Amino acid sequence: MVFDERLVMAFILENAIKYGGKARSKSVLGKILSVKPEYRNAIKDLIEYIKSKIEYVNSLSQDELLKLYEEYKDYVKTPTKAEKKSPLPPLPNAEIGKVVTRFAPNPDFVLHLGSLRPLIISYEYAKIYEGRFIVRFEDTDPRTKKPKLEYYKLILDDIRWLGIEPDEVYYQSDRLELYYNVARELIGRGYAYVCLCPSEEFSKLSKSGVACLHRGQSPSENMELFDKMLSGEFKEGEAVLRIKTDLSHPNPSVRDWPALRIIDTKRYPHPRVGVKYRVWPLYNFSCAIDDYYMGVTHVFRGVEHKVNEEKQRYIYKYLDWKEPTYIHHGRLAIPGGILSKSKILKGIREGLYKSVDDPKLATVPALRRRGFRPEALKNIILRVGISPSNAVIDFSLLASENRKIVDRLANRYFGVRNPFKVYFKRVSHIDLIKIRKHPDYPERGVRRFEFRDEYISLYIDFEDYSNIISRDPFRLIGIGNFILEEADKQVKIRYIDNDVKKAKKEGYKFIHWVPVDHSIKCIFIYPDTTYEGYSELNILDEKVDSVIQFERIGYFRIEDLGRNNINVVFAHD
Repeated sequence: MVFDERLVMAFILENAIKYGGKARSKSVLGKILSVKPEYRNAIKDLIEYIKSKIEYVNSLSQDELLKLYEEYKDYVKTPTKAEKKSPLPPLPNAEIGKVVTRFAPNPDFVLHLGSLRPLIISYEYAKIYEGRFIVRFEDTDPRTKKPKLEYYKLILDDIRWLGIEPDEVYYQSDRLELYYNVARELIGRGYAYVCLCPSEEFSKLSKSGVACLHRGQSPSENMELFDKMLSGEFKEGEAVLRIKTDLSHPNPSVRDWPALRIIDTKRYPHPRVGVKYRVWPLYNFSCAIDDYYMGVTHVFRGVEHKVNEEKQRYIYKYLDWKEPTYIHHGRLAIPGGILSKSKILKGIREGLYKSVDDPKLATVPALRRRGFRPEALKNIILRVGISPSNAVIDFSLLASENRKIVDRLANRYFGVRNPFKVYFKRVSHIDLIKIRKHPDYPERGVRRFEFRDEYISLYIDFEDYSNIISRDPFRLIGIGNFILEEADKQVKIRYIDNDVKKAKKEGYKFIHWVPVDHSIKCIFIYPDTTYEGYSELNILDEKVDSVIQFERIGYFRIEDLGRNNINVVFAHD
């Protein structure tokens, strides 16, 4: 685990000043863990790390100690009331009213469970510190990561469904002139140049740490070449604007990295601006510029972006800009849940998935379709927090969190997935059956079943029939206790009594049912299969998007309520 050196040093220095120049490791450890509880996962390494820093701090003179503390003191602060209420740790370098965070999706796909970590954490911190939260669509690659208009809308819809209302929404495709202006400034200062090398040739030179032929061009020469890029005198792949960096940098990808390139928008038109622009910024260029001009103070991103920060740091250095504070989190995985955009799109093309909201997937549209509540997703993400280590969310944990919310919202109904018909001779007192819509909320009313015919036909699940064929007594929920009477051409059951206490005491099997003459066809949509069964007609009192519970089966979201049939999508047990 990588520890925040600035935070650790701040607490050590504060402790050393408090105790006459000699820091105490135990009290420092406690302070650090109160701010970074995720460090408990690497407690032994943390203790050794603290000891190594304390050894250095305790060797300083009083004047050196005070001087060094001035550099680090902003990292030590008492949590505010809002910070104490939040499950997230206090934010370094944060002031109330001055925090600006952003979520920057590429609109070439929908959000998925992994996307929610930076989204929810960024929004929560902006809210805690009474700051601003920005959504920025990073849509500057109309060729390789081609944005689609439908995804802009779907992403914003899902963000708002989560209860998040951005303070500002930006589209990078609207900001090309800003990127060009910054490029010209960097060219004028001698920090950027137009490279005409074929990509393979430049790659060989870069790996060898050798400057390309064009690196020594004057600012005026580069400005002229850049204008030619913009005016269309170069074709795609013939010219690239590069940022000058350290040619001996240990990572070859950092060496003179590309900032802007030409895309043939006649072949690859942008869905928002069409063929208006030919020169498009790459990620590290547009990201650094936008974070600065939008006033972003804190960036939450995956640990894999550390090399991008090294590249972006050159922009901040060359233009004398202040960098945001970067906070890294690990990847999020859900066993059996597909999060890879390329795998999902490939699966849709091959017919493995029907669409981006296929119940097999862990996309936000799929989770919404299944009836997961936004509060459940937010609670899970906040519980995982911002640890730089990878995290795994088991589906059962997600289901458990959602169940806490929907259990009190979901009215109860009967439904059978594999219908099997049985009948019994009605006894006089079985004429009107009333069952609460929710056992804990009587004010919601009851479901009514009227039995008037001499013989009553019911659908039960075939699995239940296979369990009662032994002729052991069983209970039809809400009606009474029965026993199998005959199972020849028709399956007949016989009423015994309505002693529910006896049924519970003697372990009768409790069976749900649907009256044949009080039923509607129901399509039960599961991630891996679909059933064509029946539901009681009372379900028509509900609305589309309601989450209901089919007793003894599980929770479902109502997707469609038709006159002849209904569709429900399985959420979880």
